[in-house]
Amino acid sequence: MALGFGGPDNKLAAFKDAKAVIVPVPYGRTASYRKGTENGPRAILEASDSLELFDEDLNKEIHAIGINTVPLLKVEGLESQEMISVVEDKVSDVFKHNKLPVVIGGEHAVTIGAVRAAKKKYKNLSILYFDAHCDLRDSYLGNKYSHACVARRLLDIAPVVEAGVRSLSMEEFEFSSASDVKIIKMPDIIKCPDWASAVKNILSKEVYITIDLDVFDPSIMPSVGNPEPGGMGWYDFLNAAREIIRDKKIAGLDVVELCPIKDMAAPDYMAAKLIYKLLGHIFP
Repeated sequence: MALGFGGPDNKLAAFKDAKAVIVPVPYGRTASYRKGTENGPRAILEASDSLELFDEDLNKEIHAIGINTVPLLKVEGLESQEMISVVEDKVSDVFKHNKLPVVIGGEHAVTIGAVRAAKKKYKNLSILYFDAHCDLRDSYLGNKYSHACVARRLLDIAPVVEAGVRSLSMEEFEFSSASDVKIIKMPDIIKCPDWASAVKNILSKEVYITIDLDVFDPSIMPSVGNPEPGGMGWYDFLNAAREIIRDKKIAGLDVVELCPIKDMAAPDYMAAKLIYKLLGHIFP
């Protein structure tokens, strides 16, 4: 049986009937602390089989929109730029069929390919970048396409607004101070509960959302490559995301950096439920 979101063999919807298409990218080549993000997509898909299809907030079965899953992309052993091209091609194909791509990583570098594809379809694109880290290094460990450089590369494609940041290097601090990137750190979020309303005014109408799971507090999401204390809670995140999504055209979505921990199912399930809930808000 083929892996699929919500169960094997695409039991939720055939490709032709789907509004959302899951694109799993099992890639973790540039991981720098905890290894294993290449196992994230499989863990999320397997956990999604246990989702309750009725959503208690929206009072509907979200899967009725049609959710299809393409096979895991074959990216093992590829260099970062090669992997990015594979992702760009697949996401571009999803766009050609007028469906919403939902990319599952894998390390954060998978986002670059997806955003490249989105920019070809949406010329006025902006990027909402949820992450504990700035990812604004120009190069890390000799690789300009490392997971630590993703936001820096995305700035070459579209404007970026970062949210949830609580760790950055001196290089990133100096770069961000001299650039147009907008960074909303966790202390700012705590001080201003209505921060999402302000973010809406910065973003363009067409928004790509990328979510590094380390934006969440490690007490609820320990299974990440680079955990940082002091992150977002479940409802804090969902309330902010809902506020932003309802006024924007969501051009694409990804959830990345799950690094599964053996015999710890809750984070895998949380990632799956996050995707499911966000789809419910994108397609109300």
